[in-house]
Amino acid sequence: MADIKKAPTSGKEPNPQERLDVPRANIGLEFVKKNTMLVALVAAMVLFQVLITINTGSGSFFSPANVTNLIAQNGYVVILASGMLLCILTGGNIDLSVGCGLAFIGAVAGELMVNRHMNIYLTIVICLLIGTALGAWQAFWIAYVRIPPFIVTLAGMLSFRGMAGILLGGLVISPFPQVYKRYFNSFLPGSATPADLLVPLTLVIGAIICAVFVIAQIYSRVSKIRKKYNVESPVVMIVRIVVICAVIMYVFWLFGHSKGMPVILITLAVVVAVYHYYTSKTVPGRHLYAMGGNEKAAIFSGIDTNKVLFFAYTNMGFLVAVASLVCVARFDSATPSAGNMYELDAIGACFIGGASAYGGVGTVSGAVIGAVFMGVLNNGMSILGVDANWQRTIKGFVLLAAVIMDVVSKKRRTVS
Repeated sequence: MADIKKAPTSGKEPNPQERLDVPRANIGLEFVKKNTMLVALVAAMVLFQVLITINTGSGSFFSPANVTNLIAQNGYVVILASGMLLCILTGGNIDLSVGCGLAFIGAVAGELMVNRHMNIYLTIVICLLIGTALGAWQAFWIAYVRIPPFIVTLAGMLSFRGMAGILLGGLVISPFPQVYKRYFNSFLPGSATPADLLVPLTLVIGAIICAVFVIAQIYSRVSKIRKKYNVESPVVMIVRIVVICAVIMYVFWLFGHSKGMPVILITLAVVVAVYHYYTSKTVPGRHLYAMGGNEKAAIFSGIDTNKVLFFAYTNMGFLVAVASLVCVARFDSATPSAGNMYELDAIGACFIGGASAYGGVGTVSGAVIGAVFMGVLNNGMSILGVDANWQRTIKGFVLLAAVIMDVVSKKRRTVS
């Protein structure tokens, strides 16, 4: 057998970190590749700013009031998308019942809190338990009887909407107690804060959030290097941190020129942080990806896929209850038509944010970016006065484009 000639070496083994470093000319390209949807989101916001300026002459997409309104309007999408992602990860499954379930739980909250004057904290607990029970009911048929999720959640969509109408009797329940609404509709540091202190205090809150974010990013990088995982170029990481922190400080500066930081952001931050940690740092969270990647292989590996599927849909019911409590506080009413098409906003946010239509791929942070992207589309087109029918058409094309990109890239990876 002929001797195999080895390529000359420099005498030392290359460092994996050094292999990942890129020339400075390609840093921007690498950043765009790793943060495509974030770049697209920023581009969409800038585009709407330009169009609004051209059309109105004086309006601004980045006005403090509009940014605050954008967060208040789309908080429910972030919450629902965080739960919908878990369902999608299990194999491209979705939950069509979330909007109607939201309407029913809102009706329960209105009946107990407004009509029967029940303690608001007890009402919140009851609503969360009911939402979890509804999710578990659907999860049982999906996970253990193996009825397709589309059928089960379609039945839930019809049933929950009907139950909301029965409970409300076709009427609207309003208003909700002020002490309840302050947990979702108030602002920090509070209405009693002097106007000249509002901006500095909100910037301090933003700086604290940036510090926590930077520490988390550094800790994550050090942990990956210690475990000998591949990590991105240090320059790319620094650029991403600087960009995100700059955006956070700018947003909090805008808050300071409005009413302060919306309290709903605390709820959203807790939901996102918990589910990001669950999906990326825990064994049960990784089971979701394993099941979506190849369920048979996951079963042979000892994963109880029925249990994984049951948890995903039960958890979806719990987050539907959370989103419902947020929505009734924001609208100050419980109506039979609440939550209309909310499930499509949540599904669209996940797919736009990078979740795979086949399951096994996706992140909570991506779903959040997708949710914000959907919110920006809704808000920007509304300010421009775009007809509602055209808004639905454009959102449909955006969602289709996101799924097409996923399918095409998957086929390319398979071929290569």
